[in-house]
Amino acid sequence: MTARIAVLALVLAAPSLHADEPPLLRPDVARALASELSGESAKRNLESLVGNHRMRGSRGFRAAADHVAAQLRAYGLPQVDLISLPADGTQFYGTQKARPAWDAEFAELWELDGEGRPKARLASWESMPLTLAQDSASADVKADLVDVGEGTRAGDYEGRDVRGKIVLTSSQPSAVETLAVATHGAAGIVSYAQNQRTAWWGENENLVRWGHLDSFPKTPTFAFMVTLKQARAWKDRLAKGERIPLHAVVKAGRHPGSYDIVTAVIPGDDAARSREEIVFSCHLDHPRPGANDNASGCATILEVARAFAKLIREGRVQAPARTLRFVWPPEIEGTLALLNGRPEIAARTKAAIHLDMVGGGAETRAVFHVTRGPASLPSFVYDVSEALAEFVNRETDAFAAGRRADYPLVAREGGKEGLAAQVSELSLGSDHQVYSDSSWGIPALYFNDWPDRYIHTNFDTSANIDPTKLQRAAFLAAASGYVLADAGPAHADALWENVRARSLRRAATMLERRAGLSAADAAALVRFQRWYERGMVDSLARFVPVTTALRAQADAHLALLDRLWGNVPAPLPAAVGPAALVYARNGNVKGTVSAFGYEYLDDHYPKASELKLPAFAGRRGGGGDYAYEVLNLVDGRRTAAEIRDAVSAIYGPVPLEHVTEYLQALAAARLVEEKR
Repeated sequence: MTARIAVLALVLAAPSLHADEPPLLRPDVARALASELSGESAKRNLESLVGNHRMRGSRGFRAAADHVAAQLRAYGLPQVDLISLPADGTQFYGTQKARPAWDAEFAELWELDGEGRPKARLASWESMPLTLAQDSASADVKADLVDVGEGTRAGDYEGRDVRGKIVLTSSQPSAVETLAVATHGAAGIVSYAQNQRTAWWGENENLVRWGHLDSFPKTPTFAFMVTLKQARAWKDRLAKGERIPLHAVVKAGRHPGSYDIVTAVIPGDDAARSREEIVFSCHLDHPRPGANDNASGCATILEVARAFAKLIREGRVQAPARTLRFVWPPEIEGTLALLNGRPEIAARTKAAIHLDMVGGGAETRAVFHVTRGPASLPSFVYDVSEALAEFVNRETDAFAAGRRADYPLVAREGGKEGLAAQVSELSLGSDHQVYSDSSWGIPALYFNDWPDRYIHTNFDTSANIDPTKLQRAAFLAAASGYVLADAGPAHADALWENVRARSLRRAATMLERRAGLSAADAAALVRFQRWYERGMVDSLARFVPVTTALRAQADAHLALLDRLWGNVPAPLPAAVGPAALVYARNGNVKGTVSAFGYEYLDDHYPKASELKLPAFAGRRGGGGDYAYEVLNLVDGRRTAAEIRDAVSAIYGPVPLEHVTEYLQALAAARLVEEKR
């Protein structure tokens, strides 16, 4: 019998994960949640949030936060707080330099006629705040429009006089402001950047996309965002030699403010474990309307809080052993501020469940993902959400096909199709990556839609949100959270059996991946997979006692995997030179290298732009993925060579010199320290 066939046979022989009730969750809790959670209730809260332009530290963000806090109090949560942390442009929260708050009062962009009179209004803050790029400064400018193409290279300005003019660019305003404004003296920027490129990129000419300027500019300026249709019309006219005069008026700017983070808790019911917390996370910021991104996640965890509070108050569900915490910060920067500024919350958090874009209906073309945490942080937590997601997929698919389904999870005002959630490996880009950074090592689940063709545009509206999708996301989040919050000695065997079954699936996948690798990289993959599966077993001890009997079962299972993989590679030969160096995290600077609106490495390492690893493209990941995991894998024990092999096992082979160079840069920036 080949190893591949043996694995498949064991998968088939493993205990079935199919059941009439959700796996790992008490039936009474499952039924209560399914009956109480409401997609319509979640969507009503979403509709209240989308009316606010929710930039960090802004009046719009605070209005949204006040709505969330008021609803939590109305829902009867016993403890609702608003944590305010300074955001003044100087304060550091680990790797995040706090960006100053930004507000706008007025902004309009007009095209003028040949006599300088208003001809057509092209952008208005009042009607669509998205047309003004974030971090724009006040201005009152009348100037001609000049097309600079991408505007990111010196050659884009050759033969073009842009001094005192407004430049038209296909790039994000932040990518051109230094060259256009600081270097060549442009008065401002108009952008039609097609960000968030997916299969639908550039297809809809009527989208206005979210624009950004530097939060720490050397030369403050303004930028407006226009549609691709408008830009193409202008480019045609400019190519024919036509003059296009514009009038831009902006009243906006940065100012000292605060990260205002609403948080609420439902206390745990066990004296010993109630100080431990399961965190439900989202991000409350983003431009108006920002319905799926991310009013959907915010409204969904608000609905989870409402349902739990009501069910526990009515005695239909017993409070779990651990405390449930809900947080509504600005994306990434707010979470970095929270975990650094309130270390007691970080210390109590056992796992995080992060929702970012969970309501996209058919028009968005969104695919719902249940995403695992980083491979550098093995945890049974990910297997819990996978089991529940597969259950919801089966039940909702059965309902859609007209078969019996005890858990259809359908909102009366929503769709009736199956969920078809995809179980996915780690993808970056939201707050989950902060929790799972090795500074804190908190396993985090990530529920998200991707792609969504309307992300960061004026079409990301509540009309495109499906309340059925919100209800199902709420059930998955609530069910996962309750399993983790209530996990204790009585649950250890069931949690282990779930890990064991999924471990066999991972073993089969690993064999397929190994077949396409060199002997050295295949050996590295096996070494890493052995470490990962051992880590999955060890992760149980974070929540439940791992008895001698359970440990014996796990050891037997791991020995079986070794036999299936065959030819278990010998230890690595001793590394020399930079490859032999061992690094440890600097505990005084906590957080991810890439923060939000600020790059710590760029600011602390002069040659950051020349590093090879962040630009590398592997078989299964990009440079940002490699960089994230390289830092996570720094543990004071692994050599640089071992880190290279581990990250190659995760994403595909990468040159050793890329990794050693990156580690040396991290050391120069004081994010890691060479261990002697």
